[in-house]
Amino acid sequence: MADLSFRALKPGDAPDLAPLIAENAQALKRGAPRRPDEVFSERLLEDKSIEIIGAFEGETLVGFAAFFDIPDLISGLRIGQLDDIYVVQNHRHTGIGRTLVEEISRIGKERDWLHVRWLVPNKNKVDNSLFENLAEPDDKDSFIVPIDRLALA
Repeated sequence: MADLSFRALKPGDAPDLAPLIAENAQALKRGAPRRPDEVFSERLLEDKSIEIIGAFEGETLVGFAAFFDIPDLISGLRIGQLDDIYVVQNHRHTGIGRTLVEEISRIGKERDWLHVRWLVPNKNKVDNSLFENLAEPDDKDSFIVPIDRLALA
């Protein structure tokens, strides 16, 4: 991790982020690789509801973490919600993922968050080692409510 730096991504980073988003989708969904979509990446980076931190080796984006700053209705405080983290294949197991999580934790400390909630894929779909080493299971399960199911009810 010689020349590694971390910073919030901006709309101008969209061309570098697009291929990583496509790689992440490919890794999680399998099947045919997705084409990088710079327009989507730019819109995402302009969206005020999400924040994305990039990990750079020199000038090259080698990983990212996407998170939200949201209210916690039970405590009345705010929490961070880590939604996605991705490190390019040839940079995995070098500490980049851990450092991205540490960066989000540092932000949370500055913002006085209660904690960081980390949404992770179901087991056996991706390498679980990062979140199994850094996080502990929550007392809640995550479920998806299909919109069309609600519309038919």
